[in-house]
Amino acid sequence: MTGLTDLCDWAAGLRYADVPERVRALAASQVLSQAAAIRAGLHHPLGRRLVTAFGPPLQADPRQSAAVLAALGSWLNLDDTAYAGHLSNSTVAVPLAHAHGLGLDGARLITAVVAANEVAARVTAAATLGPLRGQSAVHTHLAGAVAGRLHSEGAPGSRWADALGLAFAMPHRPLMRAFLASDARLLNTFTPVRAGLDACDAAAAGLRGAPDLMEHPDGFLAAFADVPLPGALTDGLGERWYTETLSFKMRPGGPGIDAAVDCALELHRELGGPAADEVAEVVVEASLYTLFAGRKAESYVTGPDAPLGALVLHTPYPVATALLTGRLAVADFEGPLLAEPDRWRLADRVRVVHDPDLTRALFASEAPFGEAVRVAGAGAGPWTRAFGGAETEEIARRANEGRAPSDFSRATKTTGARVTVTLKDGRTLTRERLIPLGAAGPHTREHHAELVREKFTGLGGAAATARAAAGLASMDAGGVRRWTADALTG
Repeated sequence: MTGLTDLCDWAAGLRYADVPERVRALAASQVLSQAAAIRAGLHHPLGRRLVTAFGPPLQADPRQSAAVLAALGSWLNLDDTAYAGHLSNSTVAVPLAHAHGLGLDGARLITAVVAANEVAARVTAAATLGPLRGQSAVHTHLAGAVAGRLHSEGAPGSRWADALGLAFAMPHRPLMRAFLASDARLLNTFTPVRAGLDACDAAAAGLRGAPDLMEHPDGFLAAFADVPLPGALTDGLGERWYTETLSFKMRPGGPGIDAAVDCALELHRELGGPAADEVAEVVVEASLYTLFAGRKAESYVTGPDAPLGALVLHTPYPVATALLTGRLAVADFEGPLLAEPDRWRLADRVRVVHDPDLTRALFASEAPFGEAVRVAGAGAGPWTRAFGGAETEEIARRANEGRAPSDFSRATKTTGARVTVTLKDGRTLTRERLIPLGAAGPHTREHHAELVREKFTGLGGAAATARAAAGLASMDAGGVRRWTADALTG
């Protein structure tokens, strides 16, 4: 037996009664949250072009439907994340399409989502200390697509192992130039989801995958992880629920921007909506996580003609927009709002600087990669040095000194920020937030259902559909089909 076969056997046998109620509730919120992201993608001009190319969200063929849903929900950075990975683009999209197409009831839908989460997150966690993370780690969706479909179909664990072995034979790796500067970003999850579903068809026809593909010296982890963590595949199955590490994206924007925007929104209310000419400077203090993403995007963001893929990773424009307008929505990333000169004048006065204490808090939290560093121990040193230098290696070591791996029941995603606004009249105001609104932490564990309802209705969904999501697991097949149609296109 290998880690992959053990994981597949466990996930294939997972039943609704095996999943703790708190985990089921998170999965129901995850479905609603991702439905909101899909709606936003569908109503954007680029989303409409995607539909022209590949068809509507709900189609007779659930495989094609799943790929379209995956693409629509991913590229505005409204998709939900976990430790580890941007899961929902496959782990919700694929079960949702197959539940609709195969006539599954709500309990089977929720169970398939959880099974897909657990498989995709564990595979992603095993390779987290590597060159790809976040949305660039598209191998997450090979695993999510296979698990989401095969659980929906009730396939045996042996077929799962073959399908995953086939899917990971040629794992995808995006090029940053295309990801940041072109519409290819729309295919970032579409392509691996299609490949994962093709692997399911191949396995059903009798093609075999290598069961040791994850751990083998010539396998996936050797090629995609600087510090492989193969134990993540099976550690604590049925006890450590990766679904409990979910963070819900309340607004568009890339990694690390959320907390800074939360602070800017508070400062907007405090100042009563300042004019751009009243502000002398905005300083955003953040962890290396925010700075790392921003450096990738900054050369592409020169004004309102910036490509969307880079703009959602760039801190100054979202912070300036939130400070001036008191909101940050999808419409703020397209014309005519994107072309408003005041936003760009203020964005030029937003300065992002590193705060070592926020980086320390980042590494002490489970998501996005603190848990991997904790599990790797001293072995994580080369990765943390490559990520941020010798200072970061020492910060990470101290943040996790003497701490055991988490059971995820109190998981956090501490991607914090401190925002200081200096006005031209000399006044200075500061706000700080360690855990962004909707990110994994105590507040989200208690309030995730109402948070995602707010997200869904804010993106044009009906309040009644949002309220019904909490009862998804009790719906029959007809109810799931009606709810899905209302949630995605109603």
